[in-house]
Amino acid sequence: MKIIWLGHSGFRIEIDGAVLLVDPWLEGNPMFDADRRGEAIAGATHILVSHGHGDHAGNALGIARELGIPILCIHELSDWWSGSEGVETIGFSKGGTVALGAVRVTMVHAVHSSSVDFRGGRPEYAGGEAGYMIAGEGRTIYFTGDTDVMADMGVFEDLHHPEIGILCAGGHYTMDMARAAYAARKFFNFRTVIPCHYRTFPILAQSAEVLKDGLPGVAVIEPEVLVPIEI
Repeated sequence: MKIIWLGHSGFRIEIDGAVLLVDPWLEGNPMFDADRRGEAIAGATHILVSHGHGDHAGNALGIARELGIPILCIHELSDWWSGSEGVETIGFSKGGTVALGAVRVTMVHAVHSSSVDFRGGRPEYAGGEAGYMIAGEGRTIYFTGDTDVMADMGVFEDLHHPEIGILCAGGHYTMDMARAAYAARKFFNFRTVIPCHYRTFPILAQSAEVLKDGLPGVAVIEPEVLVPIEI
């Protein structure tokens, strides 16, 4: 499989015949080179959105229309987008699993918030926030979405045994590097950890050294935009 960072919390994941765009915020993302948009979305088969905030869902509709591919997201947001925006969606909820060919995607809980800026900037409810377990090629990836540490993570390990963790770790809006390291040590047996939701803005962590120091024996890979991580 290939895991390709698109900056901030966006990823392109090529796994078991599927090409997933996860929280693909490209336009306005200071880490992403707009001239490489075509490269980032080429051949995508599905879009996964963890919650409605613009730095995660901001470009999902445009990409879905352009490529004619469905968006997987929580039920309320799915109903909204399929009804008013004319895009194909696959709506499900926490604990639900969707089969994408050989890939299985399970929506799991996160602790954050979810809204969409609408009608003059007033936030509109967008269903609950979530993370995803993505299983394929004999491995499972845990994409946390935006969250803090939570005891539910122990259940996630028991049920899914993810080997790869894509962990929000920038702090301020999500858990920081130290809390992400604690979560990984306390609840999981990751072989590989990839931090995200950092470096985008000055208010967020700019380095993953604290995460690396907190996870001896785990391969902590600081991603670079559009540079594939092959696992």
